[in-house]
Amino acid sequence: MEQDNKQLPVEEQEIDLIELARKVWAERKLVLKWCGIAAVVGLVVAFSIPKEYTTTATIAPEITGDNRLRGLGNITNFFGGGGLNGATDDALSPELYPDLVSSVNFATELFDVPVRDADNELQTTVYDYLQEHQRSPWWSVIVSLPFKCIGWTVSLFTDDEPADSTGVNPFRLTEEEDDIVTALNDRIEVSVDKKTLTVSIAVTMQDPLISATLTDTVMQKLQEYITDYRTSKARHDLDFTQKLYDEARQKYYEAQQRYADYVDKNQNILLRSVQTRQERLQNEMNLAYNLYDQTARQLQLAKAKVQENTPVYTVVQAPTVPLRASKPSKVLILIGFVFLAGVGTAGWILFGRDLIRQFKEPREQA
Repeated sequence: MEQDNKQLPVEEQEIDLIELARKVWAERKLVLKWCGIAAVVGLVVAFSIPKEYTTTATIAPEITGDNRLRGLGNITNFFGGGGLNGATDDALSPELYPDLVSSVNFATELFDVPVRDADNELQTTVYDYLQEHQRSPWWSVIVSLPFKCIGWTVSLFTDDEPADSTGVNPFRLTEEEDDIVTALNDRIEVSVDKKTLTVSIAVTMQDPLISATLTDTVMQKLQEYITDYRTSKARHDLDFTQKLYDEARQKYYEAQQRYADYVDKNQNILLRSVQTRQERLQNEMNLAYNLYDQTARQLQLAKAKVQENTPVYTVVQAPTVPLRASKPSKVLILIGFVFLAGVGTAGWILFGRDLIRQFKEPREQA
């Protein structure tokens, strides 16, 4: 008896599922009707969304640091750790590159980058392109119309701030500049493979040539920023050594000239005072030359240090102009609309009608 009681709910559940399927099948024309309508709406939406093109580039930066630490980091990654992987002797590891590219200073440096579209009909800057030449779906105009009206009304009662003619100030952005920075951060994606430490840069734009151009620019600026960071101390030391070298050379030339002038004026004079003065000037010239020679060697070492600290980047995948749009995926949009229409219609057939009927019955009885 107990086994029979346990099997009853299962049998009832199977019967209910079959009945639900039969109920939906009986209304299949309604389901097909709404799926067809959803397919048409999905196609309209898919073709109304502007095309987006994505360009990807991959670089492999030179990693400095102790190879033994990197080997130990690989072992710790194998056992679930990851603290030493890609250990470097500087603070700017590749894992910080995404934060660097998304910073305000980096984004504002892209404002004045010149770009042109694939049809060679538009030549402008990144800032003007994102602000004035972006296509949008037709419904976005309808949705944004009330907000534009409100903004226009408010502007009538407020004084416009004078435009800053000195250029972009990353410390204090205007509202329009902040919108462009946000748009760039949404369209530029930088990712780092923690195993190989390769850096991938992906830029999405509505024009394929602009997408490839901006990808190449971001890659170059990122390399320049890392190079400046890693060579900053060496370049500072080089400037200081160059200054010492110039001073030592000038002092040596002056001491050499004083010695030569004194010898020319006191030839064939056998006075001891003259010889003593001549020896003193010669010693000063030799000391100045030794200092000049040492600073010259230090200067060459400082130049070599700058070259040594300059990182080398291997371009694994160079940016190329994409031939096909990456967004929107018309097939996925169409499938999504048809699926939602089918599920919604089935829910209406199975539960919606009954719920509405239950809400109406108490009112009719009253």
